[in-house]
Amino acid sequence: MTMDLTFLGTGSAYPSPHRGASALVLRTEGDCWLFDCGEGTQTQLMKSQLKASRITKVFITHLHGDHLFGLPGLLCTVSLNLSPAQPPACVDIYGPRGLRHFLRVALSLSGSQLLFPYAVHELEPTADQCPPEPAGRRAGLLRRREPAPAGAPGRTIPLDAARDRYALLEDERFVVEAFRLFHRLPSFGFAVQERDRPGRLNTQLLRDLGVKPGPVYGRLKGGEAVTLESGRVLTPEEVLEEAVPGRKATLADGHRERAVEHGHSTPAMAAAVARACQARKLVLYHFSQRYRPLSLRAEGDGDGDDDDVVELRRQAEEALRDAGTEVVLADDFLTIPIPIKRLR
Repeated sequence: MTMDLTFLGTGSAYPSPHRGASALVLRTEGDCWLFDCGEGTQTQLMKSQLKASRITKVFITHLHGDHLFGLPGLLCTVSLNLSPAQPPACVDIYGPRGLRHFLRVALSLSGSQLLFPYAVHELEPTADQCPPEPAGRRAGLLRRREPAPAGAPGRTIPLDAARDRYALLEDERFVVEAFRLFHRLPSFGFAVQERDRPGRLNTQLLRDLGVKPGPVYGRLKGGEAVTLESGRVLTPEEVLEEAVPGRKATLADGHRERAVEHGHSTPAMAAAVARACQARKLVLYHFSQRYRPLSLRAEGDGDGDDDDVVELRRQAEEALRDAGTEVVLADDFLTIPIPIKRLR
């Protein structure tokens, strides 16, 4: 099963001619999961090889506009381009508390009607993630009448305090969890863990046992014990090689500790997370718009300057010395394959 990450927008604050606002897509077997949706994301999708109609899940790290303002428009465009022959599937959207209200109000006030259902699943922040608000502001927001939702109402997901994680979804292929980040608004990172896949069948052993290729092979590969004509019960553990470890992608816009300046992480902080995760590759993105993409940087330009994006890579590499982690600077439309972990 193939899996890759495409960075649609690698800039912060606003979209520019050189860097789009925050958005990236995890693609696997044709399905696309969108992480953040800054202004202009649908235009970036049109410039890429990805299809907006393939987006089945959306994950929003926090409610700042450069991570969120593109979502209502993207949903409307997907709705306009729906194929009449294809029954619409529900799009699951995960993000901080307040995301549901934002979407309902934006779609209602603009008179937008989606031709597919969506469900917003909100993560409940902890008190230390929430900045102080003017008295009565949140109460006033919550008293407003929200428009009726389209499709399923969605869940409210609390923190599992024992594990310091939010359990978002679990199916036969993936386990997806969220974890707390600290920014100027309640923020979350996401970890996508692929389940281990069964190892290869030892076909030589099966032939020695007189088991011919056919449906029995599929049942054993699927984890089911079978009874042979001789009466012997053959278990998958006897004929399957070691399982293939699942791949993992961790997507975070900040560090767990409170970061400097505007609440964004430094390269050294991102490197500390990569080291803790034992990551093989760290991809830096969400750059200030003052950092020119590598594709526009001539050799020797800005070496050592504070506004040189290569200097950010150097800082991360310094923090990851001897960790064996590759550091990559993301430009818009960079696609990174996530390889299968090969057994030695």
